[in-house]
Amino acid sequence: MPVLNADNVAAALRKGASARLDDDLPARFVCGQSVRACNINPHDHTRIPRYVRGRVGVVQRDQGVFIFADAHARGEKLPQRLYSVRFDGVELWGPQGGSHDAVYVDLFESYLVAE
Repeated sequence: MPVLNADNVAAALRKGASARLDDDLPARFVCGQSVRACNINPHDHTRIPRYVRGRVGVVQRDQGVFIFADAHARGEKLPQRLYSVRFDGVELWGPQGGSHDAVYVDLFESYLVAE
């Protein structure tokens, strides 16, 4: 798979290829499990939003195996599980977050640790 750059973005978007893989990697986390998003600050590409780093959430869904976006930005094709994680508003923003607020973020397995 070629590295995505400015010259081939339009063609890649038209093609609509999926980053989903058929690899059978075992899941480290299960639905309902509490996890903490890693507090990382890499110098290169990452898909973990800063506002969830170091915060605790609950796995809502195992999305399956995908090409790990961080590695793909370096031209590597590394398979990794992707999870949908629910973060309560209060966990993210304190009392201003509201007790009924929540944000769902799709996070790769290497971004998470069991809580």
